[in-house]
Amino acid sequence: MTEASRRDGGRHVIVTGGSSGIGKAVARLYAAEGREVTILARRPDVLEQAREEIDRARGTAGGHTLTFAADVADRDGVTAALNQAITEAGSAEVLLTSAGIVEPGYFQDLPPESFDRQMRVNYFGTLNAIHAVLPAMRERGSGRIVMVSSGAGLIGIFGYTAYCPTKFALRGLAESLRGELRRDGIGVSIVYPPDTDTPQLREENKTKPAETKAITGSAKVWSADGVARAIRDGVARGRFAITPGWEMTWLARLHSLIRPILDRHFDGLARKAGGGSGEGRQ
Repeated sequence: MTEASRRDGGRHVIVTGGSSGIGKAVARLYAAEGREVTILARRPDVLEQAREEIDRARGTAGGHTLTFAADVADRDGVTAALNQAITEAGSAEVLLTSAGIVEPGYFQDLPPESFDRQMRVNYFGTLNAIHAVLPAMRERGSGRIVMVSSGAGLIGIFGYTAYCPTKFALRGLAESLRGELRRDGIGVSIVYPPDTDTPQLREENKTKPAETKAITGSAKVWSADGVARAIRDGVARGRFAITPGWEMTWLARLHSLIRPILDRHFDGLARKAGGGSGEGRQ
């Protein structure tokens, strides 16, 4: 363990996908508390803009913001970046894996590369970050891994045949890893955010099938700051499942029981959006 790791006392928060959306909002909250914050994303220019925002939120609270440009799907790149972050700022108190992509569409229209790309970023990107930070957490005997899934990680949704499996996979990983890491003093949380007003959602809305828009449009859209506060509070309480809002809370608790009801409701919305036939494509 480095000297920095021994000194930090668990004040380092690492956020993948920290240059925008939920990840950046979480980074701002922890920076305002004076934490050491590392954000990782692909684009150096966007990272620099995010760092400036995070440091403005930090004000005079103390601490520093580190930025690393890397693609979470690149295991070697992520490992090198996060090893450097740990060397400079110490072992992570919190790792938040919020980097992700979504490419909605009809199953038959999505190329195989889309399925592969979303799994590599959303699932294996999370794995890569966990592998990188876990040894230092284990050596210190504390820390919390927080995986950002989705409401689409609880129920399958029309138009998300490539996306939902990646978020279901995170749920399985979190549930499996929770018990294994508990004996090392490391906590695991999984977040099920509702639709959140982020650049990703705005881009996603451009290609959603009509049926998907009808289904997702019936739910409240949260702000990134609102979801970030729910994550911070859930981490502070040591919660495994972090579910912003009553809709996600009840969905997480009852999804298996209410699945048939949701299927009928969503099928009805899809039929209306598709002109009554269930087919929205012309």
